[in-house]
Amino acid sequence: MKSWFREHRFAMGAALAGLSRAPGSFLFNVLVVAIALALPFVGLTLLENVRPMSRQLSVDPEISVFVSTATTREQALAIKPALATIVKDYSAQITFVPREDALATLKAQSGLSNVLDTLGENPLPDSYVMKLNSSGAASDAARVEAVAARLRALPGVDTVQVDSAWVKRLSALLGVLRTALLLLAITLGMVVIAVVFNTIRLQVLTQREEIAVSKLLGATDNFIHRPFYYTGALLGLCAGAVALGAVVLSLRPLNTAIAEFAKLYASQFQLVPLHPLAMALLLAISAFLGLLGAMLSVQRHLARLR
Repeated sequence: MKSWFREHRFAMGAALAGLSRAPGSFLFNVLVVAIALALPFVGLTLLENVRPMSRQLSVDPEISVFVSTATTREQALAIKPALATIVKDYSAQITFVPREDALATLKAQSGLSNVLDTLGENPLPDSYVMKLNSSGAASDAARVEAVAARLRALPGVDTVQVDSAWVKRLSALLGVLRTALLLLAITLGMVVIAVVFNTIRLQVLTQREEIAVSKLLGATDNFIHRPFYYTGALLGLCAGAVALGAVVLSLRPLNTAIAEFAKLYASQFQLVPLHPLAMALLLAISAFLGLLGAMLSVQRHLARLR
């Protein structure tokens, strides 16, 4: 075990010594990789901030049930018990809206009172407005649609309108954004591997004489490979740290702009950095991408020196 730690400590020292000989090149590569990593990090930060907000939105969907115009007032009122039975799980508030009240509201809100008076008779039906006590989650939207389907099957009901469609649209939009973020992360992850691959290739070519001497002295392949592995992992780790730092710093000006917009909706929504565990995971992924690029480069180019 002591020899294992000693070998890896030596490999780490050799990697740091190699980086100290060309710090400018290393910093430039760190910057390039950090730019590639910053894009998915920003996307993940935004999604993580929006996701809990979408869950916490208090949405009480309203279902409007329009009775057929051929139905009498007594028949329309008789539908209420059936409506209450269907929506009993939601503790819904059921309000009957007579056709006369609906016409008066339309005249007041549309400014078309004179035009509506020329119709001679009221074209609007009696209706019910049911406000459901719902969490507004995307899973609830399907249940609300099922309730609407049962309401449409009632005798005397002509049309049923549900205003919870936007909940499903929000869920679908977040799903699209997650898929786009995943594809972006995969694409830019390949870019990171390519940058590290090329960086390690240049180091191998630069140190080919040292590698040849080490082989003559009996150095094993693992002994020669380890410093390059550590170099790739350090490159990915440093780039990940720079990318996360840039994302955190960018939240302040973003929150300044968001605060002005949120005031219009009486909200105090602010973007917050990722959880420390999530940041640690992203740093580990960044280091792994650097290690993977180094391994691919070493396996390819050192094989030619044998």
